[in-house]
Amino acid sequence: MFFKIGNHNFTVVGTDGAYTKPLRTDYVAISLGQTLDLLLEANQPPSHYYMAARIHAIGGQFVTIPATGVIEYVGSYTPPPSPLLPSFPEYNDSAASIGFTDQLKSLGDNVDVPKEVDETFFYTLTVNQSPCNESSCIASIRLLASVNNLTFLLPTNVDILTNYYRKMSGVYTTDFPDFPPTSFDYVYGKPPKNERASGFGTSVRMLEYNTTVEVVFQGTNLGSGVEHPMHLHGYNFYVVGSGLGNYDRVRDPASYNLVDPPLMENIAVPRNGWTAIRFKANNPGVWYIHCHFERHLSWGMAMVFIVKDGELPREKVLPPPPDMQRSGGEASSPPLVFGDPHTTVGKGEDAE
Repeated sequence: MFFKIGNHNFTVVGTDGAYTKPLRTDYVAISLGQTLDLLLEANQPPSHYYMAARIHAIGGQFVTIPATGVIEYVGSYTPPPSPLLPSFPEYNDSAASIGFTDQLKSLGDNVDVPKEVDETFFYTLTVNQSPCNESSCIASIRLLASVNNLTFLLPTNVDILTNYYRKMSGVYTTDFPDFPPTSFDYVYGKPPKNERASGFGTSVRMLEYNTTVEVVFQGTNLGSGVEHPMHLHGYNFYVVGSGLGNYDRVRDPASYNLVDPPLMENIAVPRNGWTAIRFKANNPGVWYIHCHFERHLSWGMAMVFIVKDGELPREKVLPPPPDMQRSGGEASSPPLVFGDPHTTVGKGEDAE
């Protein structure tokens, strides 16, 4: 979404709970699941002003009427019959979206971003087509989504965390590919039609404790090409680089920001472009990484990192919580009894 406040500028000071260098601007671009912290100074003539958000999207048809709220100054004045609506970038203006995100920098300099990495992964993000031969199909094809051409299937009986923690077998495989199975011009080309369908699997990538990781997300033009807001559970990551076109593993790393890259939990990968993130795998556990579009998530644009234990007691995978839901919807253990007067858990924590 693009967000603006009529006749006002504001200062961006944080994203996803991490401070940023103050950024003075009259609009922001915010992706699904992302948070931004803004400082607003009410320094305009007393009146009513719209604050408004409008969709940023590419491909297809969308409702572009803004969602609005009103800022009302206190004092004695005659308000206008209707506040003026702020002007927005065009709904499909990728340059405005990318241009804003590229200006976000960490508050400090020389932050603890990994300067060298142990593992480098190249993940293509794709909307795939697959034959649909069931009686419920309204067309001969259906849409799927994938990472490295693998559509993620959720387990049907036992969740991955329970399976891993209890050393069970048969729920997932550890062969998630580090690179796509075939290379092609991701921005302008298309693979042969028989290679556009994705494979299926519940596949994870194992990581040793304290491994330094780089993931390069590459958007593709299959499915008309859209931005994908990617989110990693269990971690913040540094966004060290991004660009339009195909990622060049020789040329593009030279442009990485390894001084003050923003620390984030969600990042919108540009349409037909790429984004590089880095993090240190120092939080043992089973961690989902996925597109924050619900459709793409339900279609399978996801995968899982399993970070192994370290040596110290505090560097161990925590057990599944007692009220962990089974993949089929039933609790895998007796549920917690919320509101028990003998517990120290408050109502606010219950709700959370």
